[in-house]
Amino acid sequence: MEILIYLLSLLLGLSFLWIIINGFFYPPYNSWEKFKGQPLVSVLVPMRDEERNVGPLIANLKELSYPNVEYIFLDDHSSDATYKLVENLIKGETRYHLLKGAPLKKGWAGKVHACSQLAKKAKGTYLLFLDADVRLRSNTIERMLPFFQRKNIKLVTGFPHFPVTSWLSKLLVPIQHFVIWLHLPLALANYTRYKPATAAHGAFMFFERDAYHSIGGHESVKDSIVEDVHISRMVKSHGYGVCLINATPYVTCHMYETNEEVWNGFLKNIYIGIGKSSVMVAGLTFYYSIFFILPLLLAFFAPFYGVWYTLPLLLVWIQKLYVDLQTKQSLILCLFMPFSAIAFIVIMHASMWKSLKNQAYTWKGRNYK
Repeated sequence: MEILIYLLSLLLGLSFLWIIINGFFYPPYNSWEKFKGQPLVSVLVPMRDEERNVGPLIANLKELSYPNVEYIFLDDHSSDATYKLVENLIKGETRYHLLKGAPLKKGWAGKVHACSQLAKKAKGTYLLFLDADVRLRSNTIERMLPFFQRKNIKLVTGFPHFPVTSWLSKLLVPIQHFVIWLHLPLALANYTRYKPATAAHGAFMFFERDAYHSIGGHESVKDSIVEDVHISRMVKSHGYGVCLINATPYVTCHMYETNEEVWNGFLKNIYIGIGKSSVMVAGLTFYYSIFFILPLLLAFFAPFYGVWYTLPLLLVWIQKLYVDLQTKQSLILCLFMPFSAIAFIVIMHASMWKSLKNQAYTWKGRNYK
């Protein structure tokens, strides 16, 4: 058993070293770097049943300091008061525009269809797609535009800071950052056109307009419910660069508020996000069970066999703590990493079996397969 403890600790230590090194390949924010000129930026927000977010979102956007910007909102057939609330809050604002979404076309995913309509109305040189639950720091646009001055970068995206409320959101939502730090080779993601090494977060997608249209825009991934990853790969396939950043200093996303929203959101994304690969599900189940769940079980034997039995669990906590520090997450959440791994495995298998049974995923009143 001691050999298992030492071997597991060694591998977890190497994993922690990899996480640290991998993080160096996030492009840094250079305070001295300024974008040349002030091109028009179109901020584009698709909305469906977002009445709880309308007020805070528009108040936040009005605080942005970048001067040359237009805001376009699209109400995608909401069943609540989304349209009326937006209409009232932007009345008299010449830079703000509200659209009513067209009926959803056959073969299109809802959000993709809404984003495509928004892009057709946008006049900006740069197109910033935001989800309605996103809040930006006032100087976000100024700090993001310089990334486009790097060689051939046509898309800037990143995982936001996630405030979490429900117990399931605390287990699953912040783990998105951990997965990127641990599994995605950021050097390949940010400095090559290698498509499998691509990640994106749909809550914050900042395109150079001409490149966006040259790849076919959102229409090129019209049936995707993980359109952020698929359109990012499309950008790379056309020879353009994607810049994946640690967006947490500037972008906050109140992603899900209830356990039901967390479950349904991850359920529809996770199996499709790993390419509908049952082999990948099996591999990830084994990996997370050995490296993140087994250490908790071993720690229960520490009172009987010695403190060394807690070493693997301490290394798990340290890894998660390091990522949480880098992403402005509540530090106490690192202690729940084994339970996050359990929740991740459970929902991954539920997502897989739903797909294998040809059952539809449900999100905001629409069904997807």
